[in-house]
Amino acid sequence: MNNDPAPFPGGASRTGTASAQTQDNIVDLVRQLTSQGSHLAEQQLQLILAEVRETTNDLKVAVAGMLGAAVVGIAGLGVVLMGLAYLLGDAIENLGLATLIVGVVTLVVAAILYAGARKKMNAAHLSPERSRRTLERTPDAVRGELTPGA
Repeated sequence: MNNDPAPFPGGASRTGTASAQTQDNIVDLVRQLTSQGSHLAEQQLQLILAEVRETTNDLKVAVAGMLGAAVVGIAGLGVVLMGLAYLLGDAIENLGLATLIVGVVTLVVAAILYAGARKKMNAAHLSPERSRRTLERTPDAVRGELTPGA
């Protein structure tokens, strides 16, 4: 009795067919990996665009709110400052000096408010940090070198 694998029609043996199937499976796996990698890159790009869009929309809303508040605030502040200057002028009996004092105090307050607003504008994150980190880690993940804490 012969222990060799029985030949298949066309002269192929079982081991030859298994080898061809393994090669086909590897080719299919590489094709799937390439397709999934491309799909992942497209999704990352869409995520970056969405994050940038969201951040710029938030910034637009904040700036519009600040401008609206500034317009209304300037009108009201003018009336209040005029009233304060007249009251202080009556109290010290020198309207010119009172107006100067109110103006200087107002400029100091405005400088403080401006510094606070500038800090908030500098703190706005315009770069999509999470997406950038994910993109940096993607090549490592494809190679199987991704560590959980990185």
